[in-house]
Amino acid sequence: MGIFELATELGRTLKEDPRLCRLEAAKEAYEADGSVRRLTTEYEAQQRAMQQEIAKPQRDDAAIARMQGRMDELYDAIVATPAYRELQAAQDAVNELMNMVNTTITYQITGQTADGCTHDCSTCKGCH
Repeated sequence: MGIFELATELGRTLKEDPRLCRLEAAKEAYEADGSVRRLTTEYEAQQRAMQQEIAKPQRDDAAIARMQGRMDELYDAIVATPAYRELQAAQDAVNELMNMVNTTITYQITGQTADGCTHDCSTCKGCH
């Protein structure tokens, strides 16, 4: 089997991993969450308004500060939602999985892990 066939098979196998299934479900829940959608819509509107104000030759710094304050409040509200927290946790789990996959592939190519460990103590400069 060639490299790309193996990569295709790895991709298919990863797609079935519970961590990726969790991430897909979390994305769908996040996108379907009405409160997140409302908060995000207002955040984007505030951001556009602030960019327009910043571009003005006689910009209103107090208005910009108010918009930035509101954007900060909206951001905090978005990241506090259960849908966002689940999405972030699921993404973290997938990132960890992908790091482990990459470490395994690197080890097979180089004989070393990312921290330089060869699993042969005679080559070691000391345990990590």
